[in-house]
Amino acid sequence: MSRSFVAAIASVVATFASAALAGERVDAWTPAGVSSPQFESHAAFDPRDGDFWFVRSSPKFEGWRILVSRCGATGWSTPQPPAFAGDGVEADPWFTPDGRTLYFISTRTTDGIRRKDLDIWRVQRGADGRWGTPQRLPEPVNSSAQEWFPRLAADGWLYFGSARAGGHGKTDIWRARERDGTWLVENAGAAFNGPGDEYEPLPSPDGTWMLVEGEDSYYRVRRDGDGWHPREKLPVEINSNGSEIGAVFSPSGRTVLFARDTKGPLSGEFFVWHVGADEAWPPACPAAK
Repeated sequence: MSRSFVAAIASVVATFASAALAGERVDAWTPAGVSSPQFESHAAFDPRDGDFWFVRSSPKFEGWRILVSRCGATGWSTPQPPAFAGDGVEADPWFTPDGRTLYFISTRTTDGIRRKDLDIWRVQRGADGRWGTPQRLPEPVNSSAQEWFPRLAADGWLYFGSARAGGHGKTDIWRARERDGTWLVENAGAAFNGPGDEYEPLPSPDGTWMLVEGEDSYYRVRRDGDGWHPREKLPVEINSNGSEIGAVFSPSGRTVLFARDTKGPLSGEFFVWHVGADEAWPPACPAAK
C-alpha cells in the first residue's frame, strides 16, 4: 500500500470525523460502472428517466467529456456520450426541473469555427424524448472569455461564472435573464464575488440560498427578500482540501453531491454532503426492493 493511498484514506477519515462533530456528514459515493481511475465530476440526474449524467476527464482534470449512464437490473451501465456530443471539451450539465432543457458548456465548433473559450449552450428535448440540436446562447450571455456552470434559479435568473471584464475580481458570478428575445446580463454583486475567482453558482431548489465555489473554497450565500447576504465560508466537512467542484442538489435540497480530488490513486471522486436530515439520495442502482 503506497504512502499516497494511506494519506488519502487518512484525509477522508479526518473529514468524516469533523463532519460528525458539526452534526452533518459527508460520505464517499463510488458506484460501480461510474467510479474509475479517471476524474468524475459535475453530476446531473435526468428528472424524466433517472439517467446519470456526469463529466469524466483525465486524472489531471483535462479533456472534459459529458457521459451518460443508465440504471439497469445489474447497476449503472457503461457511460456513453449523449447523442448531441460535440467536437470540443464539454462539461457542467444541468437539467431544468421539468427535464425539457439541458444547459452545459462547450468549446464545440460554431459556424465552422472551432472555439477556444467555453460558452454556454442549451438543448431542448422533444415530446418524443429525443434531444434536438444544441444552441449557443447569444452575446451578451456568452463573451470572448470563459463561461462556466450555467444554473437557472427559482428567481428566473440564469447564474453562471465568467472571466469577462467588469467584475469584482478575476472570475465572477454573473446572471442573465431573457425578456422578449433580449438578454439582460449583470454582475451578481459583492455578496457573491471577491477579488479572486468565483466559478460555480448552485441555487438551492427553494431559492433561499446558493452554494458558490470560490478560490479553493465553497461558500454559502443566503437570500434575504430580493437581495443576498454576504457569502459565508462553509466548514471543513465540505471544504476538505480545496478541490471540491461540480455540486448538485437533491430535489429536496437536503443533500448535495459534489466531486473532490482525493489526491490518491482514484483521482476525482463523488462525495455526498448531508445538509439536513438523511434521505435516500443519490438513488440506489439497482433500486432497493
